[in-house]
Amino acid sequence: MSSTGPANPPAASASPGRRPGDALAALSRQAGLAPFTARTRRELRFCLVEAPFGFCILAAPLMLVAVLILVRLLVYGTRSSAGAVHPVAALPIFAGLLVILLLVAMVPRAGRRLGAVHRGLAARWLGVPVGEPAPPRPARGVFGRLAANLRDGPGWRAAAYLLVKLPVTVAEIYALAFAAFGLAGLTYPFWWPLFRNHPPATQLGPVSVLTPFGAFHITTFTGTFAAFAAGAAMVLVAPWVARGAAAADAWLMQGMLGPGRLAQRVADLEQSRALAVEDSAALLRRLERDLHDGAQIRLATLAMNLGMAREKLGSDADPELRELVDVAHQGAKDALVELRNLARGIHPPALDNGLADALATLAASSATPVELTTSVPERPAPAIETIAYFCAAELLANAAKHSRANKIEMALSGRGGNLELRVTDDGAGGADPAGGSGLSGLAQRVRTVDGRIEIASPTGGPTQITVTLPMHA
Repeated sequence: MSSTGPANPPAASASPGRRPGDALAALSRQAGLAPFTARTRRELRFCLVEAPFGFCILAAPLMLVAVLILVRLLVYGTRSSAGAVHPVAALPIFAGLLVILLLVAMVPRAGRRLGAVHRGLAARWLGVPVGEPAPPRPARGVFGRLAANLRDGPGWRAAAYLLVKLPVTVAEIYALAFAAFGLAGLTYPFWWPLFRNHPPATQLGPVSVLTPFGAFHITTFTGTFAAFAAGAAMVLVAPWVARGAAAADAWLMQGMLGPGRLAQRVADLEQSRALAVEDSAALLRRLERDLHDGAQIRLATLAMNLGMAREKLGSDADPELRELVDVAHQGAKDALVELRNLARGIHPPALDNGLADALATLAASSATPVELTTSVPERPAPAIETIAYFCAAELLANAAKHSRANKIEMALSGRGGNLELRVTDDGAGGADPAGGSGLSGLAQRVRTVDGRIEIASPTGGPTQITVTLPMHA
């Protein structure tokens, strides 16, 4: 009888062309080549630079201890013979407390600066980009800056990172020790015959072989092979210790030196919103272009053909037919006008030449005289230009319709990364966003890009409305 199954089931189930020992051979080859890779060199270099920084957190308590000792010495020097503290001792006590407070307030600022160094090292040698935290809040005055430092959450997180990093620092030092002691152990069989070639009767002390876990001693040339084996083992282990320490350090940096989960989420949402705003602006421009190049031309051609048909009918044509052609011709012209207004409302063609030229076109077409001044060093994003243009158009229309103004001043300027549009009129004032003047709609449009609108319109005038927008959405 013949058998239909495989004679060797385990061998038949294995993938063709691959032996069971291939995985072990690949792992051994990877472990043997690890000390010679560029990645290992970068990680060991990272550990070499990061290890000293790991002990920077110890400087703060040492400084505090020094201040406390100094205060204690000053107070002890002002004691009277009866042991009571002289009133003059209050001065060094308060001075010491002030110095301690200043040192504590410096911790977040120092943490921020050291955190920037750590982020730079991680990005340069590990290829791990760590985002920057939110900048510190601006403050005025000595006490204002002191309070701002004490409330600086990212700065305290950076200081806490230096404290939590201490075990990782120990691992980084061990990685360096494995590499250094391992390379030293590999040299023992080579220099031993050169320096230990004394006569047999000579008594020499043992030679120490250093390892991260202690030292052992050798007295003979045969023992150098044990040192060589220990060195080879340490050289092979060093890349993996460095890799683990560097990975742990990078993980800590991302969690404690970055912007934080909430701040990162806010940044991601802001980026998504900016992309959505820019995409919608591009879509509107494309829609306006399609209307202008497509439907608008078709309607213009239809109106022209209907006009030519009306002229060819002649005076002896059927009156009802002539009336139908007249109505169709007029309807085509009205539809063309509405389509042009619709396309202009989607994306004004004047914005193609820049916001300044578009505002100049608005000012020239205003029923009330407009004095326009522009000072924008860089061109804003297209979406911001569109919002600023429609805000200016709405404000000019409101001023002409409601304020009974004789003169309007419109100023466009770029300041500190923001675009500022200011419209001032000498009208009756009393502009109220709740009054249905379109100001509430402008406020909603401006808020979509984190802008703001400020209204100053007392009864009797004048009215000044300021719209502030970011240069980029």
